[in-house]
Amino acid sequence: MKFSANWLNEYLQKPLKPQEIADLLTMHAFEVETCEKFGKDFVLDIKVLPDRAHDCMSHIGIAKELAAISGLGFIESKANISEDKKIKAKDFIFVEVPSGDLCPRYSMRVLSDVKVAPSPKWMQERLAACGLRPISNIVDITNYVMIETGQPLHAFDVDKVGGKKIIVRRANEGEQITTLEGKTYKLSNQNLVIADEKVAIGIAGIKGGEGPEIDEKTKVVVIESANFEPTNIRRTSKAFNLRTDASIRFENGLDPELTIKALGRAASLMAEFAGGRVASGLIDVYPNKVKPRKIFADVEWIQGLLGLPVKMQEMINILKRLDVPAKIIKKNKKTFIEVTPPSSRLDLRAQEDIAEEIARIMGYDKIPATVPSGILIPAAKEENLIYEDKIKDILVGAGWSEAQNYSFISDADVKTFEIVKQVEIKNPFSQDQKYLRPTLIVNLLKNVKENLKYFDGVRLFEIGRSFTMVGGNPAEWKNKIAAVVSNKNAKRPAEGLFELKGLVHILFEKLGIDDVWFDDEISSDSSVMPFWLKYTHPARRAQIKSGQNQIGWVGEIKPKILSAMEIKEKISVFELDFSEVIRIASEEREYIPPSKYPAIIRDLAIVVEQTTKIETVLNIIEIAGGPLLQDTDIFDIYEGLVDYKKSLAFRLIYQSDERSLSDAEINKLMEKIIKSLEEKGWEVRK
Repeated sequence: MKFSANWLNEYLQKPLKPQEIADLLTMHAFEVETCEKFGKDFVLDIKVLPDRAHDCMSHIGIAKELAAISGLGFIESKANISEDKKIKAKDFIFVEVPSGDLCPRYSMRVLSDVKVAPSPKWMQERLAACGLRPISNIVDITNYVMIETGQPLHAFDVDKVGGKKIIVRRANEGEQITTLEGKTYKLSNQNLVIADEKVAIGIAGIKGGEGPEIDEKTKVVVIESANFEPTNIRRTSKAFNLRTDASIRFENGLDPELTIKALGRAASLMAEFAGGRVASGLIDVYPNKVKPRKIFADVEWIQGLLGLPVKMQEMINILKRLDVPAKIIKKNKKTFIEVTPPSSRLDLRAQEDIAEEIARIMGYDKIPATVPSGILIPAAKEENLIYEDKIKDILVGAGWSEAQNYSFISDADVKTFEIVKQVEIKNPFSQDQKYLRPTLIVNLLKNVKENLKYFDGVRLFEIGRSFTMVGGNPAEWKNKIAAVVSNKNAKRPAEGLFELKGLVHILFEKLGIDDVWFDDEISSDSSVMPFWLKYTHPARRAQIKSGQNQIGWVGEIKPKILSAMEIKEKISVFELDFSEVIRIASEEREYIPPSKYPAIIRDLAIVVEQTTKIETVLNIIEIAGGPLLQDTDIFDIYEGLVDYKKSLAFRLIYQSDERSLSDAEINKLMEKIIKSLEEKGWEVRK
């Protein structure tokens, strides 16, 4: 906001240089963004903060701050009003305020026999310096007093007010008003208007309307000075995209006691520069007067907060300079400052505000820089967040990219995936976002579909919430970890499935979980059938277990589902229960150091029937291999053999914690394994 340096100095006992004003305000109150010469004056652009807009969006407000900061006395401007006892204000205009909740105070003064003419040159220069265009003496005086005191004013030509009556009311639904600029607005019951007996003649606190405006023929002027409810002004101003100097002040809140002071100042100026006669008496609708409030500030607490041994009397003197009455009292063996903030200081509500006033007037540079003392208690660890970040790092390190999807699915998704117990949203944004997802897989498949347009291979994962109905009520169900993979250049059937199984092993190994296996023995009982069985391939899916507890599943998406989603490539997926994974990973585990003896690796290829399960073969190998067989991994599957057979290739790792193993010892174990496999009728390739 722009302020005139010459104007500010009129209120100080000793004038300050423009740069002195800028420095004092910046160090103790508000940031001064610019200080530029304007004719014989200097204009300061001061950034007044919202908590002080009620009193400092005015020259008097800023001047009081300068007087308090510098220690210079403040010179109060007094309105010299000479009322004409022969005429009375109430004979010219009548006021009703049915919407008192939106207008706590409405005041008016009347002047007759005014002469509309240009305002004095000095006034025009000051208005121009503050960014306002001079119009006429009457209008310019209302703007001048607003900039001086912070109270917006409005002047009406009484002879143009219908019925000589002003009504402050809510607008009728659909009512229209045309402002002084000629723009028409359609009003609602939420808007407050100033009206006469017939129509609205102004949008309260924002803009005057056509009709009773001041012109060269005006003889009787009524000056409006009101206090409006800030939230309503803000809402109306925003709705109409109409922000004015008046609305900006009203929406930040104003002192109700300011209306009369501003009226007196405006009336005295109009009497002086427009030749008007001031009618005796005031029109003032003020049913609920503002009551004085008290704040009790603990002296010892303020000293501790500031870190300075500020004397009580010094605190009182600072508050006195700010025109804030205060006195020292003792209560319960403690010393307090009893503060009675003036109605103009709406920002002073608690002892913290009093401490701030004392600190800023003293100068924040006076507060010593000290290292705070106390016990620092580390924040409690949130295991879920720690593990979530760790899992993300593992999956990204393995070559997967993270996806972040909305938690919504569509009607089509529900039908395609045969989802039941879906959570329906009452007011969805669109039909594509009608339900909350019960699984992360649906949206991940959509991600794969879009990415396959640009890439040959897609590897994505997501960690997020799923939702379902529990007992007829919607519930945020479980946090899930899901991953998908698809590769246009896959060379073997189920390649993506084995890639995901490898990813599961990597994930659990990094999390310190070793008791993980894949169980493809899945119940066909439809009453207990998990929903994911409906959209995974019957021959290419398995439960992921730790011990006997299921913690997730892995599988290849059915061709029927892919066809419905218009996806040509095969897609494999897994989904894990995040809470179960964390529970297992966070269990206390015994550390077993790795063996210091070398391992011996052997490969084994077996031809089995197409229907033979890999888990069955693994069990036979591990039983026959005994305790020296530390690990068995399948690294190849070939299904192109005749007679409906397939070839499985395993890598066997032998190692002892006590000694180095010999080839002869391993050969005997291999012979035992081969014999056990051949007894099942399978062919071991040699």
